[in-house]
Amino acid sequence: MRVTSNITPVHCITQTEEPQKLQRTPSALVMKLCNFGSLDPRHQLRGVQGLKGISKADRQIWQEFENNWTELALESEEKLQVLLGVINEQQEDFTRLDFSENIKTETEAIRKVRIGQNFFRKTILALYNYRCCITGNPIPLLLTASHILPWSQFPEQRLNPHNGLCLARTHDTAFDRGLISFDEDLRLIIGHEIEKKAQDQGSETLALNFINYRGKTLNVPARFSPDLDFLNYHRYHIFQG
Repeated sequence: MRVTSNITPVHCITQTEEPQKLQRTPSALVMKLCNFGSLDPRHQLRGVQGLKGISKADRQIWQEFENNWTELALESEEKLQVLLGVINEQQEDFTRLDFSENIKTETEAIRKVRIGQNFFRKTILALYNYRCCITGNPIPLLLTASHILPWSQFPEQRLNPHNGLCLARTHDTAFDRGLISFDEDLRLIIGHEIEKKAQDQGSETLALNFINYRGKTLNVPARFSPDLDFLNYHRYHIFQG
């Protein structure tokens, strides 16, 4: 059985259904999560260590996820929904209808996309403590799990948490269209179009949402920090400086 990668803060484990459903104690589940966390190279650089003698199976599971987020994150989210009995009613209705073979294939694809998107959004917002990594906006309805490498061009990175940023919707659109990006030190850089509009029109909106944050360092999560190579790609290939 593969361990789900759904993000749950360690201190909240005792308040969730997962330990009981998995027939494990909360402390056992916490230790397992700490072991996985200790395998993260970024945590290793910080000297984070799990229990001694981490099993070969744990290392294999970690490596499988690192090499194949798209397939395994989707699989883990499906298993978690079944485990907790959280099945989307609309998705369940799809399986009951007598579609032709082509429609069945299309419906299955839509179902998987929805599950994947749900996994990615929940994971990214939880990693960033439900706050925009630029402005600190704390309202979930106004937040988006933004992809650093475009969804359409990099299908193998669609569900990789290292490919995500939690951004307010306005900033998500600006980032997606290349109007803003981050430099090698993770500081916000503003594109020419926003700069020019702000200067020419004296836009208070642009000043409040973008110009005032120029040079601000991205708030990096404790786990699954954004991949620097992905950010470099965005800066050199998408950003319209």
